[in-house]
Amino acid sequence: MRWRKILIGLAVLGALVVLSGFLVQSSAPFGAAATGERLARIESHPRFHDGAFTNVEPQAATGFADLLDYLKSQFFYDEVRVPPNPIPVVPVTTEQTRLRGEDSLRAFWIGHSSVYVEIDGVRVLTDPVFSEYASPFDIGPKRFHPAPIGLDDLPKIDAVVISHDHYDHLDHRTVKALAEKGTEFFVPLGVGAHLERWGIPPDQIHDLDWWEERRLGGLRIVSTPTRHYSGRGLGDYKAKLWSSWAIVGPSHRIYYSGDTGYSSHFKEIGKKLGPFDLTLIKVGSYGPGQAWIDVHMEPEPAMQAHLDVGGRTLLPVHWATFNLANHDWDEPIRRTVVEAARLEIDVVTPRIGEWIEVPGSQPSQAWWEAIREEEMPANDPTSVRSLSPPYSRSP
Repeated sequence: MRWRKILIGLAVLGALVVLSGFLVQSSAPFGAAATGERLARIESHPRFHDGAFTNVEPQAATGFADLLDYLKSQFFYDEVRVPPNPIPVVPVTTEQTRLRGEDSLRAFWIGHSSVYVEIDGVRVLTDPVFSEYASPFDIGPKRFHPAPIGLDDLPKIDAVVISHDHYDHLDHRTVKALAEKGTEFFVPLGVGAHLERWGIPPDQIHDLDWWEERRLGGLRIVSTPTRHYSGRGLGDYKAKLWSSWAIVGPSHRIYYSGDTGYSSHFKEIGKKLGPFDLTLIKVGSYGPGQAWIDVHMEPEPAMQAHLDVGGRTLLPVHWATFNLANHDWDEPIRRTVVEAARLEIDVVTPRIGEWIEVPGSQPSQAWWEAIREEEMPANDPTSVRSLSPPYSRSP
């Protein structure tokens, strides 16, 4: 009888856990599954098999040893994954966002992969995340710094491009706030289902397959390939597509990589749509293990990606905002500037909120060095303390 009561109790507890999980999973931040015409497009897609999209170049298999390495890295590590001192933020005012003209290109970094861009008279945001947490709830990875401008202080944004539906790239609170001003959203195939769940009018949503494009004002907004994956909850792993983006205007072109591993798609994009005046390339949140690097490239291949697409000026993104990876918070930028110097790449490293204008004299300084608690060893190959833009050593 005693064991029977224990078993019944465990069964009830299990049922409560399952029910709680279902209720949580069905809450708005998790989004929604694709249905109707959107689902039909997904199911007929040549890269959609057994309920999941696939990359052109497959990801390395993950074994038990990889899982152990990952778990070990989460609990036993020596990296400084959170900045020991505040990250500098340059405030941006509404007045500063007045358009400069129809033949200019300027931008400022909001943090992580969020960038405000004015290109040929059109305002664009990439993967805007203004929430304090990269999570469906107010727990999880927390911002290292505030955004340089509040959501309410932004002017109407003409276009938002979303690379994929992970929480550090698709923030339901931010999307809902922007939509109220009439912003149009350009998303990978299937991701529009989340936006519709959040009450975004269908005529403000554009689900695009790779190489599909839409026009907005004088811009061509083109969904381009990338090497990654998607998913916001249980049961939707790779159920929606992921993209990078090319934005082609009458006078300027920009490329945003989204999250990606290195692959041949960069050269293809450069051949079809390049060269690009400005590239926004992901450099952080990589490792451990090849399977992770296959979908989150390290800084050195990121520099090659910039060259492959025909980039001129490079703004590194996807670092310094959330603790999402197994490396020092500033390791990505330290490795980036060293490799950029070796390849003679024009890389800009503005503070959060600091404007850059292309072409033009760019604000580039090793501001992250002042945040480190201790001096780096003099022989550290990733130190850029003695370097100056474009981070090339004097002969």
